[in-house]
Amino acid sequence: MRKGDLCNARQAVLLYALFSYAQVLIVTDQQIHLPEPIIIPRSEHRISRANISDNALKVLYRLKNAGYEAYLVGGGVRDLSLGREPKDFDVATDARPEDVKNLFRNCRLIGRRFRLAHVHFGPEIIEVATFRALHDGGDEGEERVIEDGRILRDNVYGTLAEDAMRRDFTINALYYNIADFSVVDHAGGMADLESGEIRLIGDPQVRFREDPVRMLRAVRFAAKLGFRIHPDTADPIPEMAELLEHIPAARLFDEILKLLMAGAGVETFELLRHYGLFAPLFPQTEESLRNEQDSTSGMFIAQALKNTDERIAEGKPVTPAFLFAALLWPALQQRLRVMMEEGLSEPQAYQEASREVLAEQVQTVAIPKRFSMPMREIWTLQQRFERRNGRRALRMVSHPRFRAAYDFLLLRAQVGDAPADLAEWWREFYEGSEAQRQHMVDDSSPRRRRRRRRRRSPKASESSD
Repeated sequence: MRKGDLCNARQAVLLYALFSYAQVLIVTDQQIHLPEPIIIPRSEHRISRANISDNALKVLYRLKNAGYEAYLVGGGVRDLSLGREPKDFDVATDARPEDVKNLFRNCRLIGRRFRLAHVHFGPEIIEVATFRALHDGGDEGEERVIEDGRILRDNVYGTLAEDAMRRDFTINALYYNIADFSVVDHAGGMADLESGEIRLIGDPQVRFREDPVRMLRAVRFAAKLGFRIHPDTADPIPEMAELLEHIPAARLFDEILKLLMAGAGVETFELLRHYGLFAPLFPQTEESLRNEQDSTSGMFIAQALKNTDERIAEGKPVTPAFLFAALLWPALQQRLRVMMEEGLSEPQAYQEASREVLAEQVQTVAIPKRFSMPMREIWTLQQRFERRNGRRALRMVSHPRFRAAYDFLLLRAQVGDAPADLAEWWREFYEGSEAQRQHMVDDSSPRRRRRRRRRRSPKASESSD
């Protein structure tokens, strides 16, 4: 954020962050005392309605005109404050989900863990959440279920101030008020945007235990925004990383897509390993990276993520199958070596190793079959690149998964995991004309030796007479 954007409020916000920071809640006689928020008027922030989705504005104004509080909240406010284009827009309100549904015919109520309203405008969905209340960790019936410190279900509604304290990071607890176009800052989020810090609201150990995925979100925001994780938030992560083992494997798959397919994959990978978060997600790969004598595997994964980041920046499509194939390639290589030492042929080893690696991986991260099947094909095709003679090469190019496997081979060659001359041969073959391909295949084919006819001896001829 540029200096001067908060010229009149900056000093107040910084003092607020230092002396009235909303991490500690004072609970006495069942009363929760929350600090007063900083109200940043329209003239002192950079959010403009011109940069807010028309559909989000429709939702905000309809809620307001119906007598409800309505705020743009979370990533939309954060990104607009940083001069970035938001990916989506979320709304917070005191209207209950059923009230929102009554206001919008195009609304669907979803979720059991957190009841939400989704207002559909064609391909765009505006998510509307009701203010949620703070909790003290006690048993509060069916609407709130907490087990071992983790929130399993929470539909107890509260006030705007309580909702702000329930959010994960200070920079995500900023509310844009459609009533007067001000920004309401309950947790010092504007100060942290200026200083470039990711900071949890509340006690990090308690908040991470409530939802361990917050550790992954801290890394994602740090990598995406180029921020640093505040030491108070970062310090507990390595010792609490194992809590991710209790998160459903399907949810972790979705989180990994957000982590590694948002355009900052290389930085994210480095931060995940730095904080010990990569091991619970990809235990086999982490083990192979630690056991490896050189850094080829780590370089391979980093290069795959770099290529993915570049494609995203260029607006090109990326497939999770290719990315997951790269992330698990070191583990597959380690398993292949063991199986071939045990006497399996290379084709058999590829089939068996790929099956075992995937079977083990889905215990932690549930990779859908629509991605795991292409992954296996990408892997098993690698051995076939070495067979360039006869019609095998011609058949290889017509394989439906050839292009992905070919790109995988080029990536391996970049880091020295595959022979450079092999990759170059396939590049020329793939880009060449039919005549050039036929010529290359003929040159690669082994020359057949013509068999000489055996001459019959004279004695044999006489005896046959």
